[in-house]
Parts: sequence; C-alpha cells; structure tokens
Amino acid sequence: MTKVVVVDYGVGNLFSVSRALEKVGATVVFSDSPKIIKQADSLLLPGVGSFEHGMHELKRRGLDDALKEYALNERPFLGICLGMQMMFDHSDEFGEHDGLGLLPGKVTAIPKLGTDGLPHKIPHIGWSPLLLPTARENWSESILEYTLPTANVYFVHSFTALPDNSKHRLADCYYDGCLISAAVQSGNKFGCQFHPEKSGKVGLDILKRFIEL
Repeated sequence: MTKVVVVDYGVGNLFSVSRALEKVGATVVFSDSPKIIKQADSLLLPGVGSFEHGMHELKRRGLDDALKEYALNERPFLGICLGMQMMFDHSDEFGEHDGLGLLPGKVTAIPKLGTDGLPHKIPHIGWSPLLLPTARENWSESILEYTLPTANVYFVHSFTALPDNSKHRLADCYYDGCLISAAVQSGNKFGCQFHPEKSGKVGLDILKRFIEL
C-alpha cells in the first residue's frame, strides 16, 4: 500500500483529501515536519486561500526548503489548487509574492471579462471539461492517464497559473473563453488547479494514478 505524506501547514481541507486517497488505496500521513517531508516517497501539497498566506505558513514552518529538496529527487509530487499555484515562481495576488519555484511561470488573476466582453463571476466555481493542450498528444505517463479528454472536474479559484513552458501544461479548460491551466506536469511533479477529491470518479481515478507512480 502506497504511503502518501500530506503536507499539514494549516491551509487546506485535509479531511476530504485524505478520505479520497484512502478510498483509492493509499495510507495517509499528515506532517509538518521538514525531515518527514524530505524523506517521503510520495507527497501531496493541498491548499485553499491566498498565495501570500500559504507561502507564509510554509516558510514559518521551514517547509518551503523541505519541499524544494524533496522535489529535486523526482519522487511523485502533487499540488492541488493553491498547492499547485505555489509550485510556480511567483504570484501577483494582492502584490508580488515568491512561490516555491518548482515550475517556471507565474500566477495571475482570471480575467474579469469573458472573451465575449461581458463580465462573469469570479471565482470560477463549478464543473468544467479537461482538454488536451496543443503541446500534448495524450496523457500517458501522467496522473491523467486514466482520464478521458472532456471529462468534467470541479474548480473553485480566482487565479490561474501561466507556465513559461507550454510543455508543462498537462490539461487546460476554458471559462467563458478564458484559457485556464487545469493541470501541469514537469517530470514527476504534478499540479491540479481543480479539486480531484471533489470530482467524483474522475478525481478518484486521478488520485489512483498518482499513487501508482
């Protein structure tokens, strides 16, 4: 049985994530110990709320450096929602804030207008279909290997990641014509802007594939 260390830094719904991981066969360990995080075989970084607060809590516990050290060894790493956003270099949410720098790129606000020029609700909340980015032929060798294009997943977010490298875009979606990075990948580092733990069977299949890596 795969043991997944879930980073416990006071930000995120750990209960939902742990229940979903256990349902697909993982053993879950919550930890805010830099030592345990550095030595983990499989790691998940959850998160909700603001980028600044999330990074502050990671740094306060000395977990930012631990996560960077863990990521160097190409062991499975999954960031969810804010956890995915903090994997990038920086964010302009309520000012400029540095992230973990595990993926080149930035996090910025979803446009307030759709491509039709009309205002839409922010945050983007609800179900949207996953799409293959133009730089991808398929989702093999990724957490989406068991997922069909156009499968619907659940989003709650006001900001979106903009990877510098188009090859890091694992899946996209559109919100009123605005392109959203739904999932990213670099080696064994993955991120989901959506919540797999709230996305029914599709989300469970994604988490199952993650623990198989």
